[in-house]
Amino acid sequence: LLYAIYEEEGYDATEIPALILTHNLTGVEIDDRAGALAAFALAMKAAAKLGRRRFLRMEAKPDICVLQNVAFTDAEMQDVVAVVGKDLFTDELRETLGQFEQAKNFGSLIVPKLRDPAETLRVVEARDFGGDLLLNEVQERVVAVLRMAEALSPKYHVVVANPPYMGGKGMNGKLGDFAKAKFPDSKSDLFAMFMERALALTLPTGMTAMINMQSWMFLSSFEKLRGKILLNGTFLTMAHLGERAFDSIGGAVVSTTAFVLRAGSDANHKGEYIRLIDGRSEAEKSTRLLQAAKDPSPDLIHRASSEKYFTVPGSPITYWLSDETFELFRESEKLVDIFKPKVGLNTTDNGQFLRLWHEVSQSKAGYGYSNSEEAKNSGFKWFPYNKGGSYRRWYGNFDYFLNWGNDGCDIKSAIANDPAKQAGGRVVNEDCYFRPSLSWSLAGAKTFSVRYSPKGAVFDVGGSSIFPDEDKAICLSAYLCSSVSNYFMAAMNPTFNFQAGNVAALPILPEALSSTDAASKARGLIEAHKSDWDAYESSWDFSTLPLLQPDQRAETLEETYTTLRTHWQGMTDEMQRLEEENNRIFIDAYGLQDELTPEVPLNEITLTCNPAYRYGIKNDVEANETRLRADTMAEFLSYAVGCMFGRYSLDAPGLILANQGETLADYLARIPEPSFMPDEDNVIPVLDADWFPDDITDRFRLFLRTTFGEAHFRENLRYIEEALGKDIRKYFTKDFYASHVQRYKKRPIYWMFSSPKGTFNALIYMHRYRGDTVSVLLNDYLREFISKLEGERARLDKLSDDATATQGQRTKAIKEAGVVAKQIDELNAWERDVIFPLAQQKIEIDLDDGVKANYPMFGAALKKIAGLEAKND
Repeated sequence: LLYAIYEEEGYDATEIPALILTHNLTGVEIDDRAGALAAFALAMKAAAKLGRRRFLRMEAKPDICVLQNVAFTDAEMQDVVAVVGKDLFTDELRETLGQFEQAKNFGSLIVPKLRDPAETLRVVEARDFGGDLLLNEVQERVVAVLRMAEALSPKYHVVVANPPYMGGKGMNGKLGDFAKAKFPDSKSDLFAMFMERALALTLPTGMTAMINMQSWMFLSSFEKLRGKILLNGTFLTMAHLGERAFDSIGGAVVSTTAFVLRAGSDANHKGEYIRLIDGRSEAEKSTRLLQAAKDPSPDLIHRASSEKYFTVPGSPITYWLSDETFELFRESEKLVDIFKPKVGLNTTDNGQFLRLWHEVSQSKAGYGYSNSEEAKNSGFKWFPYNKGGSYRRWYGNFDYFLNWGNDGCDIKSAIANDPAKQAGGRVVNEDCYFRPSLSWSLAGAKTFSVRYSPKGAVFDVGGSSIFPDEDKAICLSAYLCSSVSNYFMAAMNPTFNFQAGNVAALPILPEALSSTDAASKARGLIEAHKSDWDAYESSWDFSTLPLLQPDQRAETLEETYTTLRTHWQGMTDEMQRLEEENNRIFIDAYGLQDELTPEVPLNEITLTCNPAYRYGIKNDVEANETRLRADTMAEFLSYAVGCMFGRYSLDAPGLILANQGETLADYLARIPEPSFMPDEDNVIPVLDADWFPDDITDRFRLFLRTTFGEAHFRENLRYIEEALGKDIRKYFTKDFYASHVQRYKKRPIYWMFSSPKGTFNALIYMHRYRGDTVSVLLNDYLREFISKLEGERARLDKLSDDATATQGQRTKAIKEAGVVAKQIDELNAWERDVIFPLAQQKIEIDLDDGVKANYPMFGAALKKIAGLEAKND
């Protein structure tokens, strides 16, 4: 481009490459090899224009300043004074010389203090110290510093960079301290510091061009930087690339933007922004960019002036918003004016103070308390804890318990006694604990999702909350779950990290919050989502399986599932209708008919029974339906196992045995004549054949007969196996435990004792575990199984020697006898080295410690859970 400009101005072609290298291109590097490569690349460009002979005669060389660490001791400063002269040895020069001790660390972020390093350089270079080797060496180092300072002085018409990305945590100590001291407004990341630095290197009306991360445009940590840039620069153009702009960077790892920024502020200038965030690949974004150049449609190209950005809280670079939207931000009340979002507890050690609710004894769990005083007086240890969670609207994500016994004394004491925890530990907003709230997840979803939480829970920093009065909570949830609030949230923070400050800044129309129509729809949506949440074992309010509810029951399991699936579809359709009507109410109230439509995609109807939400829309509808049927049958089997252990009952809703050390006697005290009897000794074998009468497969067959009758037993069993894609026994031996571990989020309540090669497997229920449980497993099951295998080997040995048997029968018997012999050896070794020592230890567990602490105590006796022992599994 520069060559073409010189040509157009009439310069001699043989002179142009030297002119460009002398006057137009300067590079700054911290790596010697990168500097050499850059110089070589420029030289090759020049050679291509000049030809080899002319190029070799050319005196001009690429101007690449490779920064070097240069340090002067206090003693050497006297020699520096002699080199530069007393007139030039100012405080500014002394400070500039000191700056380059860390040149390769700080790079071009260094801001020289000398006003005119070029003039100082000219004077110092001109001095002659004859044969004084010491002063000559000092002069060389001073000149080196001045050349670097001159290269880093504000003299450029254009500064171009692809800056390095490094958050504060990745910086070394000296760089981190330098960032805090010299770049307080952009210290969060190196790329942001380089934005600030590049603008400072540019002459008035000059330009800065960069490609870097998009996070500076939106995150609160860059708010001061945005303000500084908007006050000192003017955006001319931007290509907002978003995710997947570079095929060499897989997935959605980096979201980028490229821009040209002019030095000097012109608040009314409308920059051009090309919105390419929807492209899913490098080629697609490139095509859309070319399309925008040929046809500047409003879908791709937006024009906005920087003065508009200041109307949106945090001043995000929301170039795509309409004038009407900016006006709403400018004129409307903010949510914080009516309701104040609160940030919750930071325990500093979730592993110590949090449990998934199903891990601990229900006898220690307190539900439904209205305030801290009630909770404290209850004497309970564990209470519901709102921790955010995955994308779900209206109701749900109640997974955790918090140790808040005696008003959180354990957490408060841990923070008070550990200085390391005091920095991050926060017990704040206690007056809001246990109050009804609207809660949302800090991160993890591309759509803002608010859930109604009834009284009884403490809340987390990742589950930030608002605490409106009951009569306003429902209508506020209608607004916060609407497409309108999502539209405003995306404007303030498209990075999907939903800070309490973003929620506080949402525009609020008080009249919209008094809509009885919106409240009615929100109430219906909350009730339906609660019903959906409670229909699965993941809820502590789970009562019974939907397949077994009277409203869904039919003659066969297939007919029952068909009826249930129809009910689920109707429920999903109704929720979609209500959500769209809710959107319409707020779109009309805010006058955003030109910006938004009320439609809600099916995958955003956050019911677990909705396969488009549960599995996403990447699969086709038929594949999702197949998966939903399989998962529903797996839930039926999981509930059956729960009934086998007495956790659930066909004769009463909800949890039955859910406290530490409970027995069949405790079950029978509550349900004297059960229609399905739980296992007596809390050990259920999971084997590849009918070796035991209380084997899990046989017990399930009995459960199926009990629930759906004998008449259709075979038909129902076949239907389950078709849905699962395998027979029941194979499912239990191969798939059930992995499914259970996943269902219970790596904190299983049924534990699988499993020999090294899986020849012997048996489940126990951890809430019914007692010190003698391993002895029961050893004596009544493992040794019995080994005896049966020895009997089978004897039978096969006899068959292999039977003269009346065919050769094929004898060969098969020999082969099978060899397999059984290996199984016996495996189990004998496992008994000797693992199970027998455990049985002697009579290990006691404490459910309060959770699965993560208790499960590993049994070592090689239990089936390994990948990641259980990781710090952040």
